[in-house]
Amino acid sequence: MKSALLAIFLLAVPALAQTLDQRIDRELPSLLATYKSLHAAPELSMQEAKSSAVVASRLRELGYEVTERVGKYDDPKNTCYGVVAVMKNGSGPVVLIRSDMDALPVTEQTGLPYASSARAKNQAGDDVGVMHACGHDIHMTTLLGTAKILADLKSQWHGTVMLVGQPAEEIVAGAVAMLNDNLYERFPRPTYAIAVHDAADIPFGKIGYTSGYTLAGRNSVTVTIRGRGVRISGTARIWPTGVPRKG
Repeated sequence: MKSALLAIFLLAVPALAQTLDQRIDRELPSLLATYKSLHAAPELSMQEAKSSAVVASRLRELGYEVTERVGKYDDPKNTCYGVVAVMKNGSGPVVLIRSDMDALPVTEQTGLPYASSARAKNQAGDDVGVMHACGHDIHMTTLLGTAKILADLKSQWHGTVMLVGQPAEEIVAGAVAMLNDNLYERFPRPTYAIAVHDAADIPFGKIGYTSGYTLAGRNSVTVTIRGRGVRISGTARIWPTGVPRKG
């Protein structure tokens, strides 16, 4: 989490790098409490009502102009829980910082004191366990920590910060829904966009960085194979390189 916060500030506000360690260390106890509460209360894609409300409320308290329920799904009966928070601080670039918010249909078995015991109905109507098994709880916490420090240090930067809470990332629906709701017409069009994701293959304390597409822009392809006495179905996720990977 600390590495993610440092990465965002080094990219967005390089001049603040010398003071970041101390400030982040002061914020870590409250951020860890936020992380644990988010981890213990995960919500499936398209069901992020409480998670988005937490993100929106915290950002509003910090002085951001917050808009909730940004996004339109193809089925108008489905509510999109996108969050957009803007802080304008004079002339300068517009920097978008994005976090996803949804969790996975996974039953947690970590044994942690703050482990999720949540259950919910998935899109097929099945009762499933729910867990932040992909780090979106870390991402939301990092977004809130970044928002706090940027608000505290307004005298040391100028421009516009646009913080986005993206729903339904796991089912490849939330980003499109927000664009369908005229995201970049209703809110400032970013000069730069930063999206952070935890990575199990990067050692603790290290930061990985790449520009352009990475683990993004994916499509889902459902394949059904019929044979004598058997039917097998599966879904492959295709990244922009065109190489299928397990999802």
